Amino acid sequence: MNKYLETNRDLWNGWTRIHQTSEMYDLEGFKAGNTSLKAVELEELGDVEGKSLLHLQCHFGMDTLSWARRGAQVTGVDLSDEAVELARSLSRELGIPAEFICSDIHALEKVLDGQFDIVFTSYGVLCWLADLDRWAAIIARYLKPGGVFCMVEFHPLMTMLDDTGERWAYPYFHSPEPMEFETEGSYADADAVFRHVSYEWAHGLGEVVTALIRAGLKLDYLHEFPYCNQKFLPFMEESSPGQYMVRDQPNTIPMMFSIRARC
Repeated sequence: MNKYLETNRDLWNGWTRIHQTSEMYDLEGFKAGNTSLKAVELEELGDVEGKSLLHLQCHFGMDTLSWARRGAQVTGVDLSDEAVELARSLSRELGIPAEFICSDIHALEKVLDGQFDIVFTSYGVLCWLADLDRWAAIIARYLKPGGVFCMVEFHPLMTMLDDTGERWAYPYFHSPEPMEFETEGSYADADAVFRHVSYEWAHGLGEVVTALIRAGLKLDYLHEFPYCNQKFLPFMEESSPGQYMVRDQPNTIPMMFSIRARC
C-alpha cells in the first residue's frame, strides 16, 4: 500500500469514529429501520430483490445494509478497516446478512472471487481513485454478463468550487499527482476535533464515461442533476426537501450525476 492509500485509510478510520455519532449519518435512525438510500439511486437501480450486489467504497455499510433490507444479497468493500469492522458489527447487531471486505478496490481480485448482478457505488467515491481505467476494469471484472453498474456521484463541476461557491478553486481535469489537503473535522461534522491530511484526484465527466466504455461496458444513460441531495458545501441551501442548490443561483450548474451501464 502506497503512502496515499495509507494516509487516506487513516483519514477514513478517523472519520468513521466521527460519522457513527453524527447527525448526518443518523445511525440510531438507521438501526430503527430508516433507509440511508436516496431517491435517485432507489429510482435508477430499481428492484434488487434476490439479486447479488457488490458495493464499492461502502464506508461503514449503511447503504449496503439498506440494499440488503430491500432483498439484495450484498457484499461491501472499503479501504478503512475501522469502517469495515463497524459494518460487520451492524450486520450482526441488526441481523442483516452481509459480507464486508477490507481492501483497496484495485487489489480486490486478491480477496474476492465471483461475479454479481449489480455493482454499485455512490457519493464522494471518485476523488479517492488515482486511476479510473483500473477502477472501470474492476467493475467489468465483477459484473455478470448482462449485469448492471449503477453510480450516483457529485458532479465534477460542483467540486471545483470553493466554500463560498463564487470562485473556481480546484481543477476539473485529472493529474497523476494528487491534490493534498489539510482536513479539519469532517464533511459530516465540521466541528469535530480531528486534523488529518488527505490526497485526492480530480476526474472530469468525459474521463469517467470513457473509462467505463474502454472496460467494455455499454451505457444506458448519463443523467445530470441541478441539485445535491445533501448539504455538501457551505454555499448550498435547501430549495425543496432533500434538494440543495447554489444559494441565489439555482439551476446554474450540475450538482450530481448518475450513470447506469451494462456488461
